[in-house]
Amino acid sequence: MTALRLRPITPEEHLAFVATLPAASHMQLPSWGEVKPDWRAESLGWFEEGGRLAGVGLVLYRPLPKLKRYLAYLPEGPLIDWSAPDLVERWLTPMLAYLKGQGAFSVKMGPPVVVRRWSADAVKAAIADPDAHRLRDAEPTSYEPGAVDLADRLRGSGWRQAEPGGEDGGFAAGQPRYVFQVPFAGRPLADIQRGLNQQWRRNIKKAEKAGVTVVRGGYEDLPAFYELYAETAERDRFIPRPLPYFQRMWTALTGEHPDRMRLYLAHHDGDVLAAATMLTVGDHVWYSYGASTARKREVQPNNAMQWRMMTDAHELGASVYDFRGITDTLEESNHLLGLLRFKAGAGGEAIEYLGEWDFPLSRVLHKALELYMARRP
Repeated sequence: MTALRLRPITPEEHLAFVATLPAASHMQLPSWGEVKPDWRAESLGWFEEGGRLAGVGLVLYRPLPKLKRYLAYLPEGPLIDWSAPDLVERWLTPMLAYLKGQGAFSVKMGPPVVVRRWSADAVKAAIADPDAHRLRDAEPTSYEPGAVDLADRLRGSGWRQAEPGGEDGGFAAGQPRYVFQVPFAGRPLADIQRGLNQQWRRNIKKAEKAGVTVVRGGYEDLPAFYELYAETAERDRFIPRPLPYFQRMWTALTGEHPDRMRLYLAHHDGDVLAAATMLTVGDHVWYSYGASTARKREVQPNNAMQWRMMTDAHELGASVYDFRGITDTLEESNHLLGLLRFKAGAGGEAIEYLGEWDFPLSRVLHKALELYMARRP
């Protein structure tokens, strides 16, 4: 079959196509470009011969200093038929040609394709297994057979898998390769509640008894969220994003859809003890950014807040509640292991995606970018 035709599309065309999908990453929506002012955003569409729009992608262009050359990035996308047998020829080849014409020296994408899944019990067993140092060392609960074939086809056509670096198994580098999700589709809320482990259920009751209340906030509450977020960043040893980032995110996402982004805050005796953002696209709901103080941990505000968010997500008709990134490292010394235990306590499953992939259009400039990224503090 002939290659699909690729051209820029309007935000309206882009959103109309996304509305036909059961779910899509919020990073593949037109509004996400407004959150990233250091990048130039463009919506692209793949068209069949009859003119039908068959796929879309949000591309973010990051310029090289003093050169009109760009890194072209499609985070958690594009939104195309990844199972197509002619994926490379019909979909990816015209994309590379177009982006090269726009001055891209390298293309990075994140196929939203699942590779393996581990049940919550399998994750718990892996953490307890002294021979399992990373999640990938543990036997998965299920495989997605097409993912391995897709990875082989990408490698065969010149794409390179971007290996996550550092002790966190890619948790903080690029988009998360490992996430934790609780499936909601077809399940009553009582069944989801039964899926919580005993510690979660005890903590939710403890928070209720202590008088913790969880409320929805607005734009004006982002500074209160940010104060907790900055404390969390210092405690968990990551570099925080600035407050204007979250203000842009709120304005852009809620401007596109009034319920795209929500803010939740857990209160106790006049103190805000925890806060989190929740994102919704189609029937997929994400716990996006979370923050909490070390004060009054005994009243368990985080479990109370998460259960309120899960309850609201279920009411919205979500098919999945996505806890977002988890570490792949199972070592007790890893400071992110506690977060993995917390998320696994909600039931559900750990999921490995295919990860991010690079295509160097200029090997010299791509290598220069790799060296620069490796030397960053």
